[in-house]
Amino acid sequence: MKEHTTSKVPQIRFKGFEDGWLEDQLEERVEFFSGLTYSPRNVQKGVGTLVLRSSNVKNGEIVNADNVYVDPKIVNSKYVEVGDIAVVVRNGSRSLIGKHAQIKNRMDNTVIGAFMTGIHSENPTFTNALLDTPQFDKEIAKNLGATINQITTGAFRQMMFRFPRRTEQTQIGEYFRELDRLIGLHQRKHDKLVKLKKAMLQKMFPQPGATTPEIRFKAFSGEWLEKKLGDCVLIQRGGSPRPIENFITQDANGINWVKIGDVKVGSRYITQTEEKIKPEGVSKSREVFKGDLILSNSMSFGRPYLMAIDGCIHDGWLLIRNDKNLFDLDYLLQLLSSETMTEQYRSLAAGGVVNNLNSALVQSTNISFPDKPEQQKIGTYFRLLDELITKHATQLQKLQQIKSACLEKMFV
Repeated sequence: MKEHTTSKVPQIRFKGFEDGWLEDQLEERVEFFSGLTYSPRNVQKGVGTLVLRSSNVKNGEIVNADNVYVDPKIVNSKYVEVGDIAVVVRNGSRSLIGKHAQIKNRMDNTVIGAFMTGIHSENPTFTNALLDTPQFDKEIAKNLGATINQITTGAFRQMMFRFPRRTEQTQIGEYFRELDRLIGLHQRKHDKLVKLKKAMLQKMFPQPGATTPEIRFKAFSGEWLEKKLGDCVLIQRGGSPRPIENFITQDANGINWVKIGDVKVGSRYITQTEEKIKPEGVSKSREVFKGDLILSNSMSFGRPYLMAIDGCIHDGWLLIRNDKNLFDLDYLLQLLSSETMTEQYRSLAAGGVVNNLNSALVQSTNISFPDKPEQQKIGTYFRLLDELITKHATQLQKLQQIKSACLEKMFV
């Protein structure tokens, strides 16, 4: 690839291309087609013509989600073809305007809905990548209606972009097609592992009313113990020295200051913090140590993390310390994030002005647990599963960052 500095060519481009990109209205380069307008009486259950709507567009892919089928007799709009791009042009949420997906596989008897616009292009992979660029986002922002969350067909058609020769379009399109394929691959692997973990958390922990799980490792039997969480661990609320800005420090002797932003994507471990506080702030906060668990108690409450470092937590966290040594830490981490516990958190937090948890509420939750050897087996299984999930989440994030950077530099 080569670098350029002029405004009429991209910053980075493939070798062999030198000429400038020409500005043109989008309608001069692609064909537009409208979506189908239908009424509730036209809808059929599970059969008929599939109508693609906003819910069918996710992460740049066409997915099955709340599928709607209508009587084929009412269809008077174009059926989608491989390569066509479906774009959301009207939605209750402004952030969804411009969301789009390319039809990558044959879809018989399928149309787009009235709140979508279809694009047919001679170079669909390039056009699809163009609609991912910051330039398209800017055009969307300029043309959004003041009171209605939509872009009109006329405004969409007249959007101005720069285009290279067709051969360069083809190379750019193929590059982003392959990048999207890799992103989709890791997204699917990640989603599959997340679903597997959710299912195994339900099957490897006893459900309400049961004293044993549905699935167990060999050589383990007998009923699990049932107790209140507060009888098994130490639970204390975090605290914040105030005003906090007076205690933030860059000094090497500063104490790690744990915030929700320190949680890495897909990880259940706190390994580092962005900020530190002065040692004199420790007495006004809650000190935690490697091996302690912390539980978020407001906003996205009920999410546990295992400390891999020492530090201090503010009052948005609860400390959960295995002071009686009843638990394998990996097991305890998974127990606290199981659906059974999540349901208890929701029930206990409901009814207040703001849904949040306090130490007394968490202490009152009911838990089940087996002997330490079985805990260790369960904890290890989920730790390895979490590592796989994190691996794909990290790779996915890297690929998305690469795509974002390339979209910025490979288009004008």
